[in-house]
Amino acid sequence: MLGQPKEQRVGVFVDVQNMYYSAKHLYKAKVNFNEILKTAVGGRKLVRAIAYVIKADVMAEQSFFDALAKIGYEVKSKDLQVFYGGHKKGDWDIGIAMDAIELAPRLDTIVIVTGDGDFVPLAEHLKRAMGCRVEVVAFGKSASGKLIEEVDSFVDLDENPKKYLIIKN
Repeated sequence: MLGQPKEQRVGVFVDVQNMYYSAKHLYKAKVNFNEILKTAVGGRKLVRAIAYVIKADVMAEQSFFDALAKIGYEVKSKDLQVFYGGHKKGDWDIGIAMDAIELAPRLDTIVIVTGDGDFVPLAEHLKRAMGCRVEVVAFGKSASGKLIEEVDSFVDLDENPKKYLIIKN
């Protein structure tokens, strides 16, 4: 995000599940959410950084949520839904979209940290109707091509994975 005016007001919206599974499947590693936040803000004025998480009653989960808060994220969580037959669902797509739209009047730039193509209509709306610059930070190998095309700027985490991953030894 180099070369952006420092006075830009930025909101960062992180789809934690998308980033977690991308890093796990592509690199067998965990995401360094601290470095992602620094890159997303890029020296501009951070207004809000929200990390959207799914609670699955896993042991280390709360310490992870606490670590996100300590870095500077507001953590929003919801329970994993388990349906009859064992099907599980947990996503924040509508919640992220609603928050981005509601906060857009107070932001110049909205950074969505996800590669999920479901966010294409959100990016279109934020640009056209809300007048915001829209940026995406994600792993390019698992990011939607349509999403990358739609946004004003795309940061491909695959270009410097060591910076954005925590690799288990």
